[in-house]
Amino acid sequence: MKDECLICKAPLEYLEKDEPMECFICHKKENSKTRCIHGHYVCNECHTAGIDSILSLCLVETSKNPVEIIEKMMALPFCHMHGPEHHVMVGAALLTAYKNAGGDIDLPAALVEMMNRGKSVPGGACGFWGACGAGISTGMFISIISKSTPLSKEPFALSHQMTAGALGKIGEIGGPRCCKRDSFLSILSAVDFVKEHFDIGMEKPEIICRYSSQNNQCIGKRCPFSKANH
Repeated sequence: MKDECLICKAPLEYLEKDEPMECFICHKKENSKTRCIHGHYVCNECHTAGIDSILSLCLVETSKNPVEIIEKMMALPFCHMHGPEHHVMVGAALLTAYKNAGGDIDLPAALVEMMNRGKSVPGGACGFWGACGAGISTGMFISIISKSTPLSKEPFALSHQMTAGALGKIGEIGGPRCCKRDSFLSILSAVDFVKEHFDIGMEKPEIICRYSSQNNQCIGKRCPFSKANH
């Protein structure tokens, strides 16, 4: 079994209600439901330290395949098996592939906006909000490319439809959490959605998971990306 706590490698535990925590790295104090069994807590900001490196990756990327792009992000040192970094990475990979497939966006500005929005979704949202951050990231992606605001009509609707579609796919599989599985499900849902509503064809590959040995909560054959199913 792989370790989970970034400090002592012990398993994580999830509490029923928020408790005061102090980040072991930056010493920021805030409320959270998540810590390791030895009491260590790492805030979202410290957990995602180094995520800015995806900006330079995306700006030189030429692929139209958002799965290929996010897997390059997953291979970077900042990315863990699970964590709120995926809430940015899903949308960033989609923005990059969308641009490379012919989408008309200002990619540098869009990536910065995605970074700001995605980092606002905390770790554990999948279990505590009933809305996985990877799925929410697809809605952010659609809202950025469609220039949605709270006063929009069609962009407002499309953004919500996208989030609902991605969360529906995640909900069909169920838990426990897997940030890799939920990221892939969200991206594949977004590729279909963009083709239908924006007529932009990003590439949609077959996905075979390479991360199961790193995931203490892997659901095995129940995962659509399990090697056993291919």
